[in-house]
Amino acid sequence: MDISALTNVTSEYIKQALEQDESVKKTGNSFDSVFQSALQMLDETNRLQNNAEAAEIQFALGKAKNTHDLQIAQEKANIALQYTVAVRDRLLDAYKEIMNMQI
Repeated sequence: MDISALTNVTSEYIKQALEQDESVKKTGNSFDSVFQSALQMLDETNRLQNNAEAAEIQFALGKAKNTHDLQIAQEKANIALQYTVAVRDRLLDAYKEIMNMQI
């Protein structure tokens, strides 16, 4: 899964998204605020996956004739899932590195 083709998803973009998040503004940079932000991202990914599935069902039933909208919904869901998996992998790598530190 190569997500290097994604544009405008830089660390600066992520920082801006966190700054705009109200929970981060209220509680600062606590673990809870970061965790809540991650949960919101997971909810967004889940919502996009559900929208893509609904669009597929509508198209299969013949209620939707526009394949363009179906492709857009599927691509949004795919990109969101790839990004979520990439973030998860980075978090697991960071956890493993912390666990391997010697005190």
